[in-house]
Amino acid sequence: MIAFAVAALLLIMVPGPDQALITRNALVGGRRAGLLTMCGGVLGVTVHATAASVGLSALLLASSTAFTVLKLVGAAYLLWLGLQMLRSALRSNDDVAADAAPAPVTRGAAYLRQGFLSNALNPKVALFFVTFLPQFLSADGGSPRLHALVLSAVFAAIYLAWFGLYVALVERFGRWLRRPRVKARIEQVTGGLLAVVAVRLATLSH
Repeated sequence: MIAFAVAALLLIMVPGPDQALITRNALVGGRRAGLLTMCGGVLGVTVHATAASVGLSALLLASSTAFTVLKLVGAAYLLWLGLQMLRSALRSNDDVAADAAPAPVTRGAAYLRQGFLSNALNPKVALFFVTFLPQFLSADGGSPRLHALVLSAVFAAIYLAWFGLYVALVERFGRWLRRPRVKARIEQVTGGLLAVVAVRLATLSH
């Protein structure tokens, strides 16, 4: 269990779409937005972790059609999200030039939905759990399915703990990070990263 927890923490800490999306939303909407994005993200992870534990992910990955559909839908969503953020960055730059207007308010449910869909529609997350969880299952540990569910719950708890701390750090340095030019640059990087991930996901071979 300790080996799994350490491995899970290291994997969660690796910068990626989750961290980029949580950072961007925490800066735009504050701590609440960052935490809602985090909660959506862990719900999306939990979908794949639970599916892997009960064997559904293996069935999904075994079906070329189902895998392709999920891959293309997930890629399209991430690309759309990335383009939205790039447009927001351009608006932020225009606002800096004009010394103008506040950003539009985003509903809390939108942050939750963004976090959830970015993980739930990503077949790479399913592939990760199908290959990662079995390495920590023991034939002598009772029910493998129950053991996998426990490990999935541990992974979710570590995800929440790490990104909860991360959102607090973003909030701590928020005054500097929310400077219009800095925020616009972060949105550019986040949007570009999500677009790159979308393209890589679309070209992912089965």
